[in-house]
Amino acid sequence: MKQIGEYNTQRPHIILKEYGRNVQKLVEYIRNMPDKEKRTEMAFTLIELMKQLTPSVKEATPENPQRMWDDLYIIADFNIDLNNPFPVPQRDILFKKPKRMGYPQSNIRFKHYGKNIERLISEAVKLENPQEKEDAIIYLGKLMKTFYGNWNKETLDDSVIVNDIKSLSKGALSVSLDKVREENLFEQLYRGEKRKLGQQDGERGERGDRGDRNRGDRNGGGGHRKRPFNKNKRRRRD
Repeated sequence: MKQIGEYNTQRPHIILKEYGRNVQKLVEYIRNMPDKEKRTEMAFTLIELMKQLTPSVKEATPENPQRMWDDLYIIADFNIDLNNPFPVPQRDILFKKPKRMGYPQSNIRFKHYGKNIERLISEAVKLENPQEKEDAIIYLGKLMKTFYGNWNKETLDDSVIVNDIKSLSKGALSVSLDKVREENLFEQLYRGEKRKLGQQDGERGERGDRGDRNRGDRNGGGGHRKRPFNKNKRRRRD
């Protein structure tokens, strides 16, 4: 009995699905050609066809032209003899599994501040100049208040930040709470920049409104346009 068609389960496995089964059949056909020069010529033609079939790969080809040839060798199961313009890829290198990266296991005491705050506090403890150490404490307080505000809606009291800095530094860093509250030293970062941006936007809006009014005065009628004359409008009879 003659077989009309074949099922995909009966066909060979597609090695690179982005190119399809027909490209794999062409690679098999090129591999069985006896002349090496003819194989190379057909391989160059097939590379151009593969570029047309996969536009995404074609866009990345100028940066990595060797990729298409590596894919050709992968489809051929590294069993094809060509005059490759690039070094022949090695199976062990291409299919080498990356090393497992260890996840950093570290205990963060206050997770809403993050690990970097603890590192900054450790660096601030090393400072010997009292003024530099105080400036570092103020900057740390601003950072901690900003980070806390990113994850929580309620406002963090300055006394909590002062105690947290003292606790994380093991008592090496301290600042007067009255001074912090009086001079507002722990104001959140970027708030001043947002205020400046808001003021600049307001000034631009006022200038734009003044410009619109001036253009309206030049057109006459305080910005109201004159109605065009309609010759077809009926005149009122006395």
